[in-house]
Amino acid sequence: MNLLYLEEIDSTNKYAKENITSISDGTIVYTQNQTDGRGRLNRKWSYLGKDNIYASIVLKPSDTILPVYSNLTQLLCLILCQTFEEYGTNPKIKWPNDVQINGKKISGILAEAVMGKGVLKGIVLGFGVNLNTTQETLDKIDQPATSLNIETGKTIDREEFLEKLSTRFCLLYNKFIEGGFLLIREDYIRRAGFLNKDITVKVLNEKYCGVATDVTENGALKLKDKNNKEHILLIGDIL
Repeated sequence: MNLLYLEEIDSTNKYAKENITSISDGTIVYTQNQTDGRGRLNRKWSYLGKDNIYASIVLKPSDTILPVYSNLTQLLCLILCQTFEEYGTNPKIKWPNDVQINGKKISGILAEAVMGKGVLKGIVLGFGVNLNTTQETLDKIDQPATSLNIETGKTIDREEFLEKLSTRFCLLYNKFIEGGFLLIREDYIRRAGFLNKDITVKVLNEKYCGVATDVTENGALKLKDKNNKEHILLIGDIL
C-alpha cells in the first residue's frame, strides 16, 4: 500500500473523496493535523494532537457496489485489533466497528462510497487511532477514551504502526472481497466485547434493548429482547 502524507488537512476522508480519481488504489492518506474530521452519523471527530493517526484508505475494488463492501469497516476493525495486539494489548470490538481497550475507545472508522454517473469511483475507509496523547487531553472528550501509549507505557511510532496495519490489510483484503464477512467472522467474534451482555442499540430513531447473542454470517447483530423476540440489526450504535 502507498502512504500519502499531508501536513494539515480539514479531513482525510474529504480529501480522498475529492481527489479519488488521482489517488491510486490501496493508498493510505494520513495527516498529523486534521482540523475538521467527523465520525459516523456526522459526529465531530475530536482532534487529540499531532502524534495520533488521522487517516483514510482509498480502495477501488470495482465500478459497482457489492454487498461485501458494507463489511469493509468490520474488516478494518479486526485488523486494527490485530495491530493493537502486536503491542501487547487486549482490544475488544464494540459493534460494528469501534475498538476499545479496557472499556475505553481507542479507534473508530467511517466508510464512504464515492459515486459518479452511476459508477463506483472508490471507497474511502476513514479511521482514527489514539496513538500518543495524555490522559489530561483524553479526559476532555465526551466518552471514556484511551491511547496506545497510555496502555503500553511507551511512545508509539506512527509510521511503524501504519506499516504493521497496511501489511495485515494487504494480506486479507483480496481474500475478504471474495469470501465476505464469513472469512473473518470467527476472529471478529473472538474479539467481540458486547456478546452475551445486556445492551441497548440505537437504530436511527429507535432503541432495541436485550442480550447480544451472536453476529451473523453477514456481520449483522443478533439481539434477543426481554420477550424472547430476536432482532437482526444491520446498522446501529451500541449505547
